[in-house]
Amino acid sequence: MVLTVSVLFETTNSVHIGQGGDFIACIPAIIIIVYLEGRAAAIAATLAMAVAGLWARSVLNAHISSEDWTRVILLLVSGGVIASVFHRLRQDLREALEVAEQRLAAVEATESRYRWAFERAAMGFANTNKKGEVLQSNRRLCEMTGYKERELAQLPLKALVHPDDQDSVQQLLEGLENDATSFGSEVRLLRKDGAALWVRLTLSSSRPDGVLSESVFVVVDDISERRTAREALRAQKEWLDLVLSAGRLGTWRIDVKDGTVTGSGKFWDILGLSSAPMRPLEELSTVVHPADWPKLEASIRPSSVLNYDTEIRVRRADGHIRWVALRGRQEKHGDRLLRVGVAADLTERRQTTLLRAAAKKRERIMLEQRHRFSNLFSVITALVKMINVPENNVAKYKDMLIDRIRALEATHLLLSRHTNSSGMLHDLVARELKPFVETRNITIAGPSVMLPAGAAESLAMVLHELTTNSVKYGALGDSHGRIEVKWEFASGDATEDVAFDWVESGRRMTPSVVRHGFGSMIIGLDGTPLVGHSPKLEITDHGLRYSLRLSRKEIEF
Repeated sequence: MVLTVSVLFETTNSVHIGQGGDFIACIPAIIIIVYLEGRAAAIAATLAMAVAGLWARSVLNAHISSEDWTRVILLLVSGGVIASVFHRLRQDLREALEVAEQRLAAVEATESRYRWAFERAAMGFANTNKKGEVLQSNRRLCEMTGYKERELAQLPLKALVHPDDQDSVQQLLEGLENDATSFGSEVRLLRKDGAALWVRLTLSSSRPDGVLSESVFVVVDDISERRTAREALRAQKEWLDLVLSAGRLGTWRIDVKDGTVTGSGKFWDILGLSSAPMRPLEELSTVVHPADWPKLEASIRPSSVLNYDTEIRVRRADGHIRWVALRGRQEKHGDRLLRVGVAADLTERRQTTLLRAAAKKRERIMLEQRHRFSNLFSVITALVKMINVPENNVAKYKDMLIDRIRALEATHLLLSRHTNSSGMLHDLVARELKPFVETRNITIAGPSVMLPAGAAESLAMVLHELTTNSVKYGALGDSHGRIEVKWEFASGDATEDVAFDWVESGRRMTPSVVRHGFGSMIIGLDGTPLVGHSPKLEITDHGLRYSLRLSRKEIEF
């Protein structure tokens, strides 16, 4: 249509104007055609216009002048240039459009990925305006709050926050309006059902050209479990601090590589030193007892033993010696080998233990003395009954009775005093049975065996208990009774235990029933005897047998 109008215009122009008409008037039509149809159509239209113009001039004027040919050539050149330039511009525009379309597709793909991540993220995400009104929220935030997305879009951010924490959120929004581009705080959010949960709320915003963006990005991280664990850890630490304080315990740590020690204030107080963040281990040698310093110095040497347990003595500035227990274990953190543990002041405990031991020993001695003296009267009575008045001579009877009582006294003195001297086993037995040798059938036999002081004293108490029991109920209480005391090395080897036997023959004055009391404790019927091991007692109506083994470490040669 444009070409037709242009040809008609050119023909009319030639009729009315004549040879003075200019082909240049066709250039606007060429521009329109090349824009609408492209380069080929524009070139073809240019040729058509040139031919139509020449034909009109040849018909009207009967000839074509040189000026007409010049105008035709100029038209053809102009049309070709215009068609080529517009074609190149169209190609450039098409390429630019393709690049723009590719970039737009990439942006859309990126936006799709980010939108997918936004919707399926493990944390809650939301967009708000600068007033704090929720514009968009993801699935996780809806799950945390119990609201649907359209319900959240109708609520301001502060409406989701616990009333006690709303001021914190307001400060975050105000901070974004000032200088910071990101703010975070731990607050409580209220679910739709009214339950509260702890979250880490982070608000961020970009500020293009110094102007606050209308969109604020909100990140909501559920920290309820972490908060609970942290509170439990804090409570446990407070409880541990209370326990350490109540138990007067201090904590310490030794770096094996650096040879340094760190500790709590109570640890330095136990050592009698002022509090310090860290000290070289060698510095503690000024307060640790020289005999115990090697124990502590060994702690900076690597060891295959994981547990660490030692006791040291510490000399305070006032000269007092304190006992300190160090207990811990070996740990490895990275390339550093550490010993960590607790320290306890054992001084009062040791003093209390010694006092209790002394009191228990005193109580045992008093019980032993009470038991011994209660038996003494029965023994004296038996001695009086054993001795007959010779020829009705009272004086001689008196002397014999005094001799027996003095022999008994010697035995009790041996048991009463805490001697530090050793004793022969034969002498101990003979001295215990001396008051009865002349009136009863007594046999003592065995190899020469020396007992150290402690074992001799304990065995003397066992012999005294057997003698007293025999006087009351056994052979020493019967004029026809017989006692045989013998010992020998087990298996005939002098390096073996000594087998000791106390054998009584004669009528028993009581049934064969063992009464459990202090005496049975001494000879070991209720457990371990005072000396030796493997005690055994056999009682019948016509005798008694008591066996005991003395271990090799309790014997001297």
